[in-house]
Amino acid sequence: MSITILEKLDSRTTVEGENPEIELKYIILGTDNDINAKVALWQTAPTIYDGLVRDSLHLEPNGKDVWEATVRYTKYKRRRPPTTGEFSLSFDTGGGTERITQSIQTVNRYAAPGRTAPDFQGAIGVTGNEVQGVDRIVPVYHFSETHYLADSFVSQTYRMILFNLTGTVNSDSWRGFAPGELLFLGASGSKRGEEDWEITYRFAASPNRTNLSVGPITGISKKGWEYLWVLYEDQNDSQAQKLVKRPIAVYVEQIYMYSTFASLGI
Repeated sequence: MSITILEKLDSRTTVEGENPEIELKYIILGTDNDINAKVALWQTAPTIYDGLVRDSLHLEPNGKDVWEATVRYTKYKRRRPPTTGEFSLSFDTGGGTERITQSIQTVNRYAAPGRTAPDFQGAIGVTGNEVQGVDRIVPVYHFSETHYLADSFVSQTYRMILFNLTGTVNSDSWRGFAPGELLFLGASGSKRGEEDWEITYRFAASPNRTNLSVGPITGISKKGWEYLWVLYEDQNDSQAQKLVKRPIAVYVEQIYMYSTFASLGI
């Protein structure tokens, strides 16, 4: 006699929230063997249902060759702790902010009747003797890697390497990032029993840029974690008949030391 599996009318009980779960309920017909009933049900019930993962099965007899079963679905849970040598990755692209004093371009200028709006050549928020600028979102890719490293690897010497690399920028290509793009924000770790260490390494990436322009100044190159600032000078705007501040020089400064991230050993 073949085994028949039918879903019950009161199936698909659902709990929403932080710990969601769904229960699919079945009637199994045609066998008096519990092992055969479970095997047939595992082959029938979906592995994933509505984004939840099959977690457990409850089976009980309900007459000759009849079984009632409930298959429970929950969020995925790691079935075992990570082992030495494994690692995981997390990231966000929320970006960062920087203060800029120059726009990409001045879209429009509007003046009072009978007046000419001065041309500041992209300077933002010029008031008296000051260029105030504005904060803007810039692309910054934050990511972290959690590694499980052997106790023999995480020596005092290695921990001092992490200490000295913190706040430095990659001097060589690493993890697909060009030199100058990746800033090491530091690491935190704890020992798991007597076997190994769980260490999380944090990074921030900012792209290298070329062919930038600031007012009439062109051909500017800047690595991701270098700092760019602009020198302004009072000049006469003959059309507006006003003394204005305009960019006359651009400076690109190194503010982080460079290091070889291969020393991280990951």
